[in-house]
Amino acid sequence: MGINLSKGQRIDLTKSNPALKKIIVGLGWDTNKYSGGYDFDLDASAFLAGEDGKVKYDQDFVFYNNLEGGNGSIIHTGDNRTGEGDGDDEEIKIDFSKIPEHIHTIGITVTIHDAVQRSQNFGQVSNAYVRVVNEETNEEVLRYDLGEEFSVETALVVCEIYRHGGEWKFNAIGSGFQGGLAALCKNYGLQVD
Repeated sequence: MGINLSKGQRIDLTKSNPALKKIIVGLGWDTNKYSGGYDFDLDASAFLAGEDGKVKYDQDFVFYNNLEGGNGSIIHTGDNRTGEGDGDDEEIKIDFSKIPEHIHTIGITVTIHDAVQRSQNFGQVSNAYVRVVNEETNEEVLRYDLGEEFSVETALVVCEIYRHGGEWKFNAIGSGFQGGLAALCKNYGLQVD
């Protein structure tokens, strides 16, 4: 059983677990009763940022249209368009040994596809969580349940995995944004047309 974190908590990943080389960041959610006529399509993304918190190269933005970044160190396993079923809805795999030196922070985010057109927001989402699993042993290292504090937001920075003193740490963020994926791209320094 992994460690349960609260918003704002930070935890060391690799210093206390030197064998932890490859992880799976699993994200899951349910939708509340909703009769808007559309499926909820939540999308996980990873922003691979430098020391300044900004993404330097377009290929370091990993999402459903670019499933691999950081020279193959971060891999998105694919888009789940409905969130149906139990377990993780989307997963991002990270191989710490392959992460290029210019990447210091991996921002893990979730957005609602076409949220404005579909009149959807995170107030209609429940049981959202992120968990980190050791890919080699399939053991859950930690879990962060996001709670129900969101209402009108259409994008979330769920957590950040960051480099500190040669080790990797996890920060439970849970910060909401209005403006969907475009707002997150701007936050991480990417230009959106």
